[in-house]
Amino acid sequence: MRLGPGLSFSLRRALGISAAKGRISRTLGVPLTRSGRQRKVGRLAGCSVWIALLALAPLAACIVR
Repeated sequence: MRLGPGLSFSLRRALGISAAKGRISRTLGVPLTRSGRQRKVGRLAGCSVWIALLALAPLAACIVR
């Protein structure tokens, strides 16, 4: 809800729901939002791609010879 320029009100924040969700999320180590979970999976997948490439590099070197 807009109250004027630069002012707004959020019932969720006033009731402490946002803070509670943040605490739960940090405790579990898993984001509670869909986009947060997708970002976390994307980071892990990106990291695993580099690990897989590094692990397969010696194998590729043997095949090329």
